[in-house]
Amino acid sequence: MTNNDILLRAWKLMCTAKAMADTYEDNRPICKYVHSTSRGHEAIQLATAFNLLPCDYVSPYYRDESLLLGLGFSPYELMLQLLAKGNDIFTGGREYYSHPNYKGDEKPNIIHQSSATGMQAIPTTGIAQGIKFLEKIAQNEQRTTSNEQPIVVCSLGDASVTEGEVSEAFQFAALHQLPIIYLVQDNGWGISVTSEEARTTNANEMVKGFKGIKRISIDGSDFEQSYDVMKNVVEEVRRDRIPFLVHARVPLLGHHTSGVRKEFYRTEEDLAKHYADDPGPKLRQRLLNTGIAEETLFQIEKDAATEVAHHFQGAVAAPEPDPSTVSEHVFVPTPVTEERGERSPANKEKVLMVDAALFAIREIMEDHPTSLLYGQDVGRRLGGVFREAATLAEQFGDHRVFNTAIQEAYIIGSTVGMCAVGAKPIVEVQFADYIYPGLNQLVTEISKSCYLSCGKFPVQTLIRVPIGAYGGGGPYHSGCVESTLLTIKGIKIVYPSNAADMKGLLKAAFFDPNPVVMLEHKGLYWSKVPGTEEAKTVEPSRDYIIPLGKGNIVLQANEDCVDNGESCCIITYGMGVYWAKAAAKNLAYRQAGFPGRVEIVDLRTLFPLDEALVFATVKKHGKCLIVTEEQQNNSFAEALAGRISKECFRYLDAPVDVLGALNLPAVPMNVILEKAMLPNAEKVAARLERLLSQ
Repeated sequence: MTNNDILLRAWKLMCTAKAMADTYEDNRPICKYVHSTSRGHEAIQLATAFNLLPCDYVSPYYRDESLLLGLGFSPYELMLQLLAKGNDIFTGGREYYSHPNYKGDEKPNIIHQSSATGMQAIPTTGIAQGIKFLEKIAQNEQRTTSNEQPIVVCSLGDASVTEGEVSEAFQFAALHQLPIIYLVQDNGWGISVTSEEARTTNANEMVKGFKGIKRISIDGSDFEQSYDVMKNVVEEVRRDRIPFLVHARVPLLGHHTSGVRKEFYRTEEDLAKHYADDPGPKLRQRLLNTGIAEETLFQIEKDAATEVAHHFQGAVAAPEPDPSTVSEHVFVPTPVTEERGERSPANKEKVLMVDAALFAIREIMEDHPTSLLYGQDVGRRLGGVFREAATLAEQFGDHRVFNTAIQEAYIIGSTVGMCAVGAKPIVEVQFADYIYPGLNQLVTEISKSCYLSCGKFPVQTLIRVPIGAYGGGGPYHSGCVESTLLTIKGIKIVYPSNAADMKGLLKAAFFDPNPVVMLEHKGLYWSKVPGTEEAKTVEPSRDYIIPLGKGNIVLQANEDCVDNGESCCIITYGMGVYWAKAAAKNLAYRQAGFPGRVEIVDLRTLFPLDEALVFATVKKHGKCLIVTEEQQNNSFAEALAGRISKECFRYLDAPVDVLGALNLPAVPMNVILEKAMLPNAEKVAARLERLLSQ
């Protein structure tokens, strides 16, 4: 039997949630931003909130305002987000209602919450993964942990469980036995789609297929049942460190959202059926049966309405955001701002680019016990399909270097939760062509987290992606994806072309507190492609690091040629560096008038871009060729050409030229066709001759 104090607390907050929903409905012109309310879901949400501790983590979804009230957030704090006010404690006016984030000691922590249905399942499971990882480290070091071990709650609507990424989260939680509760609130609707139309079974039945997840289905409109079940489930997960799914059947009493209203698509019969399960009257009757006077309940209801009205008045009067803050919190500052360490130590042999990456990660993992590496085939048996993780699992253990299933979305998205608890994840997508299943997480969760949490939850993750074509890799193992990635705001893109840069940039990417995608050309890894021997360099010192956003001049033009206006520059990166070098060399051999007329800039980082170096170099020479391996149309290279043309217009002696791959849907398998598609030294040389003759 739940005691009356808890029942009365739930009654007060149910009255508060109802008064808030009524207030929003009565003030629709003021409550102009789209929002949902928790009407019908109050019982299970409050029952969940009441059983959580400040050490826990919870990811509410967009209908979970009662859960937030139960955690201790005031109506005023929630209303500031409803009205997108400047002092909204969660996102400063940048996010929808009931999209919280919280970092503190008084309540469970809440990472950034997005609106994309079901997408929170992976980042939130990543929190549980991180908690288990840190517990393993503490166990190995024989350190004691706090008495109360944290758990994680991921709240979902039942319609979201059809998303494939929810299944990826279930799979990982079941396989690794993570301390997480999936709270699935099933109101029978997915906007205007009924459960019968959209899915063969509910979450409780579906999760049977994931062995290792315990489950229970309850009446989520009954507060007492909900409280008792959640109390027991929370205690079991906290004690046994296992995953659990709670399927709560609830009515939907409000609109789907303020913009998609219930009268648009629901019948009176359907609404009447749902109102019969309203949690409020059920709890009221339960309290009356325990001897609580009706006058007491009425007074609580009246006081809640008065409090809500007061809070709403204050929220309406609160200031709007300052427009000058709109660009704040895209990134948090990085500690790496200058090149440090020794790039070419004496008496050291040259190393392959792939080994430079391996050595850098080894040093990182030696120095930072909370760092870990995971992805497909990076574990003990293989050490990566390019041997880029060879021996790391043997040295650091399977809990720090391990294989995942074929789950690009989970690999990428889990890093949100991992870094939220203090782990430092390095993950790998096996080929650039296969990053697309992970774009949901990269765009929806990772890139927006820092901005929409006002800097509270930047995602410190390093995502390694082998990229590029050579030797008949074929259409699904040769693609370039930098232009796709560069359209995503809130992430950084690095593209080294040699071993020294690989090590220095990888270290900088790891220490950067923001998300970094590191594109690593497969053709340069082993210097197997003719003409790429210079990708091998002396291994830099252990402390060597290159700040992101700093390009490098890898070939300088003769000053006399520059002074006489007879030079040009090539702006490039990755394999383009070697095509450009070979082209400049070929021209120098073929024609006496060409030596020293070409200067080459290796961008090294595509975002942030070293615009200062690019523009200064173009202004110095007046002629510019941009070389990329990507298909040329609508590429990053073409966009860069436009920016150069605008910034350097008065200094140009010829239009900015771009050379990229042919505009084909994929890289052909046959090596002759591959060569026909891609740029090479001969094609670059032909463009240079044309440009220099203008």
